[in-house]
Amino acid sequence: MAGPFMPKYTRRAFLHHGLTFASAAATVPYFIQKSAAGMVNTNSALLSSQAGVPEDHVLVVIQLGGGNDGLNTVVPYGDPAYYNVRRGIAIPENEVLQLSQKEGIGLHPRLAGVKELYDEGLMTVVQGVGYPNPNRSHFKSMDIWHTGETSGIGDGWLGRYFDNTCGGAPEGCSGHSGIAVGRTSPLAMTGRKYKPISFEDEDLFRWTGHDLHESLTDPYMTLTGDEDHVPAETDSNEAFLLRTALDARVASAQIRDAVGQNPLVGFPRSGLGRQLQMVSSMIRAGLETRVYYVAMSGFDTHAGQGGTNGGHANLLNQWAEAINAFYKDLKAHRNDGRVLTMTFSEFGRRVAQNGSGGTDHGTAAPMFLTGPMVRSGIVGRHPSLTNLDNGDLRFGIDFRTVYAGILDGWMGANHQDVLGKRYRAAKVLD
Repeated sequence: MAGPFMPKYTRRAFLHHGLTFASAAATVPYFIQKSAAGMVNTNSALLSSQAGVPEDHVLVVIQLGGGNDGLNTVVPYGDPAYYNVRRGIAIPENEVLQLSQKEGIGLHPRLAGVKELYDEGLMTVVQGVGYPNPNRSHFKSMDIWHTGETSGIGDGWLGRYFDNTCGGAPEGCSGHSGIAVGRTSPLAMTGRKYKPISFEDEDLFRWTGHDLHESLTDPYMTLTGDEDHVPAETDSNEAFLLRTALDARVASAQIRDAVGQNPLVGFPRSGLGRQLQMVSSMIRAGLETRVYYVAMSGFDTHAGQGGTNGGHANLLNQWAEAINAFYKDLKAHRNDGRVLTMTFSEFGRRVAQNGSGGTDHGTAAPMFLTGPMVRSGIVGRHPSLTNLDNGDLRFGIDFRTVYAGILDGWMGANHQDVLGKRYRAAKVLD
């Protein structure tokens, strides 16, 4: 295929530029070179022969974009300093959903769905999470969380997990071992070799040639119907492109069929509710997916944040209702024990409210881990509201120690290989 004036189109170049299904919302940057029949018939999540890889374990990441106000999420109602500096937005003590009377902390009253999971032993609250020399830029801090590097430069931490777990070869992972539900693929999921599938709507994750003209259908199905049309020269550009299209078509059908199932419980009609409903359906269908990534935005509450009511309260309620329904649905189809969920935000907010009835960019904030496998309860001490760093909370737990605990204890990976450094893994799992 490659002529004297046409350089060989390498897999690296192809994967770098990605593959688009007639919609920016349905990018398929990476598909392995193996038979479509194998993709349909296999039940292995990654390499079935790779020792130490718990093939049935799934990680779901929920990103709360904008910088969630941790102090009005996990409320230090027992500390008078909280009420002194937040006179307009503090949560009244008698409305807090109590977690620990001894420590004087509880949850925002709109987090009833989260409190229910906590009471059932399915939730871990990790307090005071951050990193050294915190950055208060949304973009930079999110890059830091996504890469696991305080420089914010490099591949994503989950992308590196796939790069390592796949044995250094793209063929070692299913093409949809990582799925991000959203308009763009997050940096966290992007490795040097492995790239996730990303789509916002399952209907867009399909071949759309028929929509352009019906005459395109027969040639497309002829080329992607089976492997007989893939050239014998497996390293050729033609073979790679045809096999990629074949794999993409099979994965598209699998995902759309999975998402088309009706859930076993009702989900809230919020953006996050819709995303988690899709994830639950894909888990129920048994897709070869190890990591799912979803996100909701709106947490940059500089003005009119409110206390028990208002914008922030509504956002917390959306998260609580969605994750509660998610675990009820997982339990209904008997997959709850396979799924660990991690909820995080790029930073918290400053301790004192500002002059606009909101809060500005801060530092340390809580993380939440959900599932039957978590060390339920509270991990870490709530940061001091008086011993501050220029008006901000001092972090007590480095977020990478939480990553390390998840990688070692749930994903079957050596966290040092993924994170590039050894950490004292946080004890967040049983």
